Amino acid sequence: MIELKRRAQQRTRELLSLASRRLGTSIPDPSIRFDLKGTSAGQVRTLDGLAYRIRYNSLLLERNPQDFLAATVPHEAAHLVAFHLFGPKVRPHGREWRAIMRLFDAEPRRCHNYDLEGLVTRRLRRYGYRCGCRYHSLTSIRHNRIRAGRTYLCRRCGHALEPIPEIRDGGGT
Repeated sequence: MIELKRRAQQRTRELLSLASRRLGTSIPDPSIRFDLKGTSAGQVRTLDGLAYRIRYNSLLLERNPQDFLAATVPHEAAHLVAFHLFGPKVRPHGREWRAIMRLFDAEPRRCHNYDLEGLVTRRLRRYGYRCGCRYHSLTSIRHNRIRAGRTYLCRRCGHALEPIPEIRDGGGT
């Protein structure tokens, strides 16, 4: 497993170096961790707008080493490059990210198709919301962000999402 992690780190840095050379810009060297759990294969986060962290799922790397190095590592490296070049609001799998994937000679796939049998995942509660055109089902993460004051807009109609009051059975009469 140590060798696979080393290869993933090396491949990540090779791709970022390639992007730096071909795009004529300096791409920051990220911290790389292998602590991601669940069904996600990888994740990129900006730490302060200048530094980045890439997290990989070591279990999925171990189960799918060839595809992980050929697809997941370029996928996450392309996210880092896109965030660095175009800012945090760039569409995660938009045209910029797809162009960087092609620069890496990797297929711009949005999701992996790894066998997830036996992986521990968390279940998120879902909450009903509505806008001007339809109903939405949000996870507890977004629900709690809305409760804390954040606003989410419907991509279709542009209206703010509003909670649908939960119906509680009072029991009794």
